Amino acid sequence: MAAMAPGGSGSGGGGVNPFLSDSDEDDDEVAATEERRAGLRLGSGGGLDPGSADSLSPQDPVALGSSARSGLPGEAAAAAVALGGGGETPGRLSIDAIAAQLLRDQYLLTALELHTELLESGRELPRLRDYFSNPGNFERQSGTPPGMGAPGIPGAAGVGGAGGREPSTTSGGGQLNRAGSISTLDSLDFARYSDDGNRETDERVAVLEFELRKAKETIQALRANLTKAAEHEVPLQERKNYKSSPEIQEPIKPLEKRALNFLVNEFLLKNNYKLTSITFSDENDDQDFELWDDVGLNIPKPPDLLQLYRDFGNHQVTGKDLVDVASGVEEDELEALTPILGNLPPTLEASQTVQNSLLVQKLEDKISLLNSEKWSLMEQIGRLESEMNFLKNEHFAISAICDSVQPSLDQSSHKDSEDSEQNPVTNSSDKGQNKDIHLSKSDEVDSTIPKENFPNSFPRREREGMPSSSPSSKNTVHFDKPNRKLSPAFHQALLSFCRMSADSRLGSEVSRIADSEKSVMLMLGRCLPHIVPNVLLAKREELIPLILCTACLHPEPKERDQLLHILFNLIKRPDDEQRQMILTGCVAFARHVGPTRVEAELLPQCWEQINHKYPERRLLVAESCGALAPYLPKEIRSSLVLSMLQQMLMEDKADLVREAVIKSLGIIMGYIDDPDKYQQGFELLLSALGDPSERVVSATHQVFLPAYAAWTTELGNLQSHLIPTLLNKIEKLLREGEHGLDEHKLHMYLSALQSLIPSLFALVLQNAPFSSKAKLHGEVPQIEVTRFPRPMSPLQDVSTIIGSREQLAVLLQLYDHQLEHEGTTGWESLLWVVNQLLPQLIEIVGKINVTSTACVHEFSRFFWRLCRTFGKIFTNTKVKPQFQEILRLSEENIDSSAGNGVLTKATVPIYATGVLTCYIQEEDRKLLVGFLEDVMTLLSLSHAPLDSLKASFVELGANPAYHELLLTVLWYGVVHTSALVRCTAARMFELTLRGMSEALVDKRVAPALVTLSSDPEFSVRIATIPAFGTIMETVIQRELLERVKMQLASFLEDPQYQDQYSLHTEIIKTFGRVGPNAEPRFRDEFVIPHLHKLALVNNLQIVDSKRLDIATHLFEAYSALSCCFISEDLMVNHFLPGLRCLRIDMEQLSPEHEVILTSMIKECEQKVENKTVQEPQGSMSIAASLVSEDTKTKFLNKMGQLTTSGAMLANVFQRKK
Repeated sequence: MAAMAPGGSGSGGGGVNPFLSDSDEDDDEVAATEERRAGLRLGSGGGLDPGSADSLSPQDPVALGSSARSGLPGEAAAAAVALGGGGETPGRLSIDAIAAQLLRDQYLLTALELHTELLESGRELPRLRDYFSNPGNFERQSGTPPGMGAPGIPGAAGVGGAGGREPSTTSGGGQLNRAGSISTLDSLDFARYSDDGNRETDERVAVLEFELRKAKETIQALRANLTKAAEHEVPLQERKNYKSSPEIQEPIKPLEKRALNFLVNEFLLKNNYKLTSITFSDENDDQDFELWDDVGLNIPKPPDLLQLYRDFGNHQVTGKDLVDVASGVEEDELEALTPILGNLPPTLEASQTVQNSLLVQKLEDKISLLNSEKWSLMEQIGRLESEMNFLKNEHFAISAICDSVQPSLDQSSHKDSEDSEQNPVTNSSDKGQNKDIHLSKSDEVDSTIPKENFPNSFPRREREGMPSSSPSSKNTVHFDKPNRKLSPAFHQALLSFCRMSADSRLGSEVSRIADSEKSVMLMLGRCLPHIVPNVLLAKREELIPLILCTACLHPEPKERDQLLHILFNLIKRPDDEQRQMILTGCVAFARHVGPTRVEAELLPQCWEQINHKYPERRLLVAESCGALAPYLPKEIRSSLVLSMLQQMLMEDKADLVREAVIKSLGIIMGYIDDPDKYQQGFELLLSALGDPSERVVSATHQVFLPAYAAWTTELGNLQSHLIPTLLNKIEKLLREGEHGLDEHKLHMYLSALQSLIPSLFALVLQNAPFSSKAKLHGEVPQIEVTRFPRPMSPLQDVSTIIGSREQLAVLLQLYDHQLEHEGTTGWESLLWVVNQLLPQLIEIVGKINVTSTACVHEFSRFFWRLCRTFGKIFTNTKVKPQFQEILRLSEENIDSSAGNGVLTKATVPIYATGVLTCYIQEEDRKLLVGFLEDVMTLLSLSHAPLDSLKASFVELGANPAYHELLLTVLWYGVVHTSALVRCTAARMFELTLRGMSEALVDKRVAPALVTLSSDPEFSVRIATIPAFGTIMETVIQRELLERVKMQLASFLEDPQYQDQYSLHTEIIKTFGRVGPNAEPRFRDEFVIPHLHKLALVNNLQIVDSKRLDIATHLFEAYSALSCCFISEDLMVNHFLPGLRCLRIDMEQLSPEHEVILTSMIKECEQKVENKTVQEPQGSMSIAASLVSEDTKTKFLNKMGQLTTSGAMLANVFQRKK
């Protein structure tokens, strides 16, 4: 801030002028210019004569103002010379005295420069600091803007040299003339008060901007008042209710709500309820809680909530306060309109009605008045905006002229300043004469500028007049020629001193003002490539509208191509939001220019970036193909764009890009109409379904497959090609997968069939005999919420495929009526489903492996979705009979190999879980229970494998809603007369216990198992052991665990079971399975000690086959338990003795097991010995320290050579449920 005025050089005082260039060349030029100005201002003598100090008296502001900026060494020195006397060296004055004198005589700019110099040298003067910090010193006092000799006279600052800073005799001190806003030192624009150039246009623009701002603020205030005044009038009866019933409150008004919201948020912040405040702010996002003015204009802020609460009891409610007014009436008006109600008798309701009507009339008048004022202010704003725009455009020419001719006017400026010395105070007539003189001089300046230098300059208007409203007047610009005899060469040489740069690219653009839409587009096309690289990456999307508009309207194809290239390369790695902006712009561009230009201009940009190294750019290409599909020529859609997407789907490694490709392919399928591309689309569909990424497969089911199915339906290929092809592929998989089914491919094809069910049902409805009768008239029936399964995407919603939910409701009503009463005769699409699709599906179901839980689950979900989509009537009349015909459940088929064969296949669990569970009414549940009971009975009596029944129980048991139903089925088996059925029921309990609530286990399962454990048949008792073990593994209820423990103890300790080899085998297998996951106390106190006893008993077994079998099961159990933490006492007393007993058996029967057992015993003994020396290792697993690396290798090698089952070892690593 060393030299705030452009006319003042900061070189003398060591200051730096921020408005000057830092280069040496510019410094030299400025210095030379300042010297010339100093010479012109001080006369032909060039120097300052000390003897002429009288001419620099404090009463001569013009001379002092000139000398203060004439390039002398320091502004303070100039002031000191001005204040000195005669030719003698004056006595040294204090800086404070100099500052006081400058302020007293209103040499404000000089004082400011002195203040700046002192600031930079670190010697701030309090007097100057206080003066320039006080905005009251800069309030506008007169109508003469600085820089003018008189009101409206241009060029006074340049001619007068001092900028017209004469002390005013009428306003009490020549304060700076500013707009009426509050100004401080930091906000002042001192360039506007310099001697260097005509600043009248700047001044006028600033004034207009201020007036415009004030007008807008006034309109906002009027709108707020109008809103308050026009608020809904509460009816008279309601007001009576409010008064008679205090508990009934008047509805809150918007203004009151905003005010209360502000106070509540303020209270929350003050009391550190910050999270609550944030939530409160989010819920009121239409309000700014940091600014009280956002509540309403000219509304005083009330005290905070605490103060309001404390002052509540002190309020005296007056009669006037009880007046029921809508809002917006001044207090004095209210008193004039409405007498105080407290002074009125309470029974005068008629008088109150008169008051209300008067008040309403008054408010209506005020509303109309405010409306008219509002419209007048809006018209004024329009005029001010047009004038401001005109002045901004004119500012270029005026500023260029004033800057260029400043040297030629310095001499005349000095002359005028001498005149003003002789007559420091002029009357109004003199001012008028000066106005004419200055006006003629400015016109001379205009005439010296050749037209070719400013071909698009705006016309000069009268300074006092309104702005010209005719923009076309620029075509008829005429400049007054000067009444001078200078040669054109001299004029040209004179104008060469104008510092303009039209040689550079930017200078050339600046010097040419666009005069038409076309020229604007050309200019933007030239400038945008230079602008974009200099914009921050995070903000470049702000350029998208500009780039697109230019690319749309630019006449040159090459430039358009360059701009679109910039658009696609605008951001290095565009994020999701930025890509959306670019895509939105591309679609807008396509709508504007048409398909031909989209093909010629936009698609090449996509093609260029199809292999870009950044996935975000490739993602943009993939998304663009889909977004532009509706606006491309149909030939291009089905050829070039389809090929691009196919290439990206096959080659791109980024999941996100392939996902976008799939979505764009779906959009293409919605617009393609070339039947020859059907097969290519099918191949793309299979590729997408087989993609390794779940994101891509999910997008295929949500977008691509429904869109392709819709096209397939139009072509008539849904039932003739698409669905049969997928079924054939499934059958081929099952044929080839006898030794190992590819479950991934099966899932791929079956999930595709499942996604096609809505399209198939829509086809059945649209081709039904009643489709022509489906008219929307009268009341449309409602569709049950649970009528259809929840679709994966809107494209799989049947109502979306049909067209509307109302149309679907009408069709469904006719569909159910047709099935129930009229049958399917002539209904080809439905007959295909019944006669071809269902039999083929049931045949496929019979071929899958019933032990494959994943396959059973997939087909179960498929049939469930199929039956739910086609409805209950279809399921009961078409689906169930076909399954029942194949299964033929009756006791006559017990010995039939065909019947038994079907019951052991996956048909049973899929029918039970996929068809019978579709509907859950009581009759449906009874049918399911009866089916399971029959299957359990038939399989048990025929000694058939129970895999199909187990699969049904596992699938149903995964849903807690069916636990009660399954227990009902099992109880039927518990009380069955056949021991075979009871034995099967006991084994099924194990499958249903996982995931079952402990309450059900306690009330339903445990009693049933206790009943079976005392069954007369030993096989039934033995069958309950796995279920008891599962309870120990999954339940934590203490009492229940004790009951199970007692039951197992009775099996082990009761003498009648001592020779029960099968019972001992089942218990050992159960201990090995549940031991690692069971409660530690149960494992330590029950499992390990009883394994030790069983190992001792097995040493005495005479039959070698039984002895080896039990020893093998013991070996697997001990291997599983070795991974658990075992205390030292338990290790010494039970675990090691049991291993030694087992080793005795293995020495004789299985030497390969004996080697491993020896190593395990050795490591256990070493571990026990080390425990006495080392610190206890807490709960560290013995498996981690029990076996050395050598022993581990031997153990694993030997285990690989064994022929025994490894199922027990697999269960070791399961987490406890």
